Amino acid sequence: MPSGLVSVGLLAAGITLIVLGAEAFFTGLFGVARRVGVSTFFLTLLISGLEIENIAAGLAAHLAGFPGAAAGTFLGGTTFITLGVAGLGAILVPFRVHLPREFLLTTAFAGAPLALLAADGTLSRVDGVILVATFCVAMIVLHRSTGAMTGGDPDPDSDARGKRHPWVWLLGGLAVMTVGGDVLGNGLREIVSRLGVSPTLLGNTAIAALTEAEEVGRVAVPARRGRPDVAVANTGGTAIHFLTLNAGILAVVLPLHLDEATMGLHLPVAVVAPALYCLILVLCGGLDRRGGLLLVALYVAYIAAAVRGELGLVG
Repeated sequence: MPSGLVSVGLLAAGITLIVLGAEAFFTGLFGVARRVGVSTFFLTLLISGLEIENIAAGLAAHLAGFPGAAAGTFLGGTTFITLGVAGLGAILVPFRVHLPREFLLTTAFAGAPLALLAADGTLSRVDGVILVATFCVAMIVLHRSTGAMTGGDPDPDSDARGKRHPWVWLLGGLAVMTVGGDVLGNGLREIVSRLGVSPTLLGNTAIAALTEAEEVGRVAVPARRGRPDVAVANTGGTAIHFLTLNAGILAVVLPLHLDEATMGLHLPVAVVAPALYCLILVLCGGLDRRGGLLLVALYVAYIAAAVRGELGLVG
């Protein structure tokens, strides 16, 4: 039987394979999408927000029998992106930016349908379909308001890597993610059984953060290169994807039963975090280091509350 250390290694290996597979999948997808001819801002909303590794990790946890961990990938992931990643990115590269009103409103209220549908503690397959439809409507609205290519956008065919054999990248990425999902599920089972760690806590903290750690670069780098709008589009687009599309896909595959910790902490925080992020952007005209520190402090407080709640349940 594998030891606790081996179980952690399986979890880490599964996440690594999922992230690598998602990068390959994303490269192929980007190679196709860049030829459509839409703005960089909307393309970032649509493509960068499509966190395939998050969906894969959520499906792996869900099919392994841990709905709390599965919900954590999109709930904890949203909190991590809009508080932790956005805050750290602003500390590294503060910025000012003017954003479309439609984007701010869509991002701020992205979690409202999820909160209403999950009020009974369950996300059914019908709820999942509604969430996926909500995502489609949101993308249509955002495309109409932000989709036109502007003079400052790069040539859609400028990404040479994405142009080479995009279908090979797509299928290869899917294969690697499939293997990674199986490894992650096995590791999650072993950790829960051997170490007594709540799968809900793991999903909302460790798994969510590890699958999204590279997002710090996706926020800081565009801001440093003079495109803070792209950095914000990545953060907002990811939140919209997580709270609608990702949650909907998981619920369609299998109904999600949300436990007490999810309903009492992780869901409310994930719904409020994007709204708070957008509020700071509007009030400050961007994100300075003080705003970044505030967001990071709120994320640390959330983690502390989650761990304290876990200790209370164990006690």
